[in-house]
Amino acid sequence: MAQQKATNVTWHDGEVSREDRNTILRQRSATIWFTGLSGSGKSTIAVALERALFGIGKLSYRLDGDNVRLGINKNLGFSEADRKENIRRIGEVAKLFVDAGVISLSSFISPYKGDRDEVRELHEAAGLDFIEVFVDCSLAEAEKRDPKGLYKKARAGEIKNFTGIDDPYEPPTQPELHLKTDEMTVEDEVQMIVDYLEANGFIAKQPLTRATDLAEAH
Repeated sequence: MAQQKATNVTWHDGEVSREDRNTILRQRSATIWFTGLSGSGKSTIAVALERALFGIGKLSYRLDGDNVRLGINKNLGFSEADRKENIRRIGEVAKLFVDAGVISLSSFISPYKGDRDEVRELHEAAGLDFIEVFVDCSLAEAEKRDPKGLYKKARAGEIKNFTGIDDPYEPPTQPELHLKTDEMTVEDEVQMIVDYLEANGFIAKQPLTRATDLAEAH
């Protein structure tokens, strides 16, 4: 866990609570953390889930691995230390979104179990919900898909520290959800997550489906 360096700083509470924000958004915020190999389908599922939640009047926001590395984490590489800092920073950002009442959809390879556990502990210490989703895909299938051509480059030695090739991936042992993406459709995967959110009280069990209903809800 990162050490606090700044001194003489004090947390300043506001007068609007997370519960207040959840009430006006009519949902219970949480971080949904997608972890899995490159090419396993993390970003594809998150995009589809964001659209599905929007369709039933729920507010979510995607935090994507590549997108984050183009901004807040643009100064980080792929060494073990940089990967650790990458996940620490995005864990803090996801926590802020959840505190704002938003369902955070965080898609990161996040190969090290210890780093993911630290993000979970960060949320739990603040009374926030953390839902780990193991986007499970065999290395052979991920290489076959290779949407960005990264496995080909890694096999050729053009990319170092590539997860699954010359860096390890530590799969979750007790994720809240386990999606086998080389056996399931994206639609089934999204439905499985939505069912979980409904069953655990994060979103209502009677979704809004018509455009007029969405307008009336706001």
